[in-house]
Amino acid sequence: MKKFKDIVIVGFALFSLLFGAGNLIFPPYIGVTSGSQWIISFLGFLFADVGIIVLSIISVARAGSYQTVVQKAGEKFGFSLEVIMMLCLGPILVVPRTAATTFEMSVQPLFSSVNPIIFSVLFFTLTLMLTIRPTKVMDIIGKFLTPILLITLAILIIKGILSPIGDLNVNIDTDNLFSHGINQGYQTMGALGVGGVVALVMSSFLSKGYNDATSINLTIKAALLAAVGLVLVYTGLAYLGATASNIYNSNIPQTTLLVNISNILLGNTGSLILAVVVAFACLTTSIGLTSVTSKYFEDVTNKKLKYEYIVVFICVFSTIVSNFGVDKIISISVPILTVIYPVSLILVIMSFFRKLLNKDAIYKGAAYATLLTSLLTVVDNLNLGINLNFIQKLPFSSLGLNWVVPAVVGGFLGFILSTQVELNKAKI
Repeated sequence: MKKFKDIVIVGFALFSLLFGAGNLIFPPYIGVTSGSQWIISFLGFLFADVGIIVLSIISVARAGSYQTVVQKAGEKFGFSLEVIMMLCLGPILVVPRTAATTFEMSVQPLFSSVNPIIFSVLFFTLTLMLTIRPTKVMDIIGKFLTPILLITLAILIIKGILSPIGDLNVNIDTDNLFSHGINQGYQTMGALGVGGVVALVMSSFLSKGYNDATSINLTIKAALLAAVGLVLVYTGLAYLGATASNIYNSNIPQTTLLVNISNILLGNTGSLILAVVVAFACLTTSIGLTSVTSKYFEDVTNKKLKYEYIVVFICVFSTIVSNFGVDKIISISVPILTVIYPVSLILVIMSFFRKLLNKDAIYKGAAYATLLTSLLTVVDNLNLGINLNFIQKLPFSSLGLNWVVPAVVGGFLGFILSTQVELNKAKI
């Protein structure tokens, strides 16, 4: 009974860590832009968000750390990738976006006179107060904040299912819907800090008296529970967006869309409910990810940088960045995620077959080929006048997976080269 209770509490906390700003605004946008075909985009979204998260958590838990997974591509390469991901997770992108989203969707619609700078200071002061004791983070979120979040979300979603806003738009361009969903899934940035998240979850179980082996098993079960919660909530939010597809189009700002949907469904009460949902979703994510990032950099520097000092730095830096606004933060994140997400994904997937793929050269070949393809994709998307049309003609480009074939080829070349080197050494 104790194990079940602990799995539920930590699973709820993990759900809240993963369900933040982007998780609220992207699913409805998928529904609006996909109309009657929303399920196709939604499946792409699930693959790029929940799918990657679950695979990553299982892989990292079994390996013992995220570094063990990514260092197969080279120790320096793996370390650099992990540091970049943790910086994005913390002060550069994800944590600042939580405050910006809360302000634009919770505060501004109700209290238009509130100064965004003052709000961001208050938001991260609260984050600081609730994050400064790392061993209590999971319990604070799982026992108190997540239930409030889930109840308020359920009210909004159930109302939207029972009284749909309108009919689903059937006049939708069906090209690249799955790819559209994948790109939106990338934007949630849910899998960026899996290494740190797993470390936090496992330390939470260890603090409850479980041994290492049991903690790994319980971490995976908590992750599956969190994944079920994410899928249920995502489905509801995406469907709400689809029911509004005859009213709005892709030009509507993503934060404005959910505000409008809430107002249509529940009037002024909808604004209040959405304000609570957004505030708790973003606050729990801000608390959890600030703790995760701080713990990571404390560990990686062998405690030369103290956890408490890193928490303070992240909160101060995030206060500044959050005032750029959600749309600006998203625009900055797109090229970064397009580069690092596929590399992380291919290494996680390959780690499941580590007994078969037992040469580091295979991982290096696949990782470098994926990185090169992703970099060329970003350059092409930025329209810098450089003709790289071929990058969009690679297999699976329409699915947003143009890096898959280069990764396979790179891994195969790595295998061939390493085998040849071994043969040459044997001859000598």
